[in-house]
Amino acid sequence: VPLAESGGGSVQTGESLRLACAASSYTFISSCMGWFRQGPGKEREGVAVFGANGLISYAPSVMGRFTISRDIAKNTLYLEMNSLKPEDAGAYYCAARRNWPCTLQVRDYDVWGQGTQVTVSS
Repeated sequence: VPLAESGGGSVQTGESLRLACAASSYTFISSCMGWFRQGPGKEREGVAVFGANGLISYAPSVMGRFTISRDIAKNTLYLEMNSLKPEDAGAYYCAARRNWPCTLQVRDYDVWGQGTQVTVSS
């Protein structure tokens, strides 16, 4: 399995969660790896991306609350989510892209995990 997410769950507004994406060695050396989410009735959207050159980008809606990081030794990508809001709820996906640039556009990514569910209640 190239990408496998974990760490989803149910939390209250204001609480935190940490998602993890375990990648195969081949996938982890992709140019770009990122987190995407899809809320109920919404289109999938980019949340944060980590480029192999160290460049990081966030969607405006999560900037200052979410932190993307990676552990090269473990081939794992993380998403630390703080101050969660009900609008953050949805399925969270890890994805990889071989080419540059590292965007937050769903259409640019060609390797996807199965997703992990995040529920935020008010």
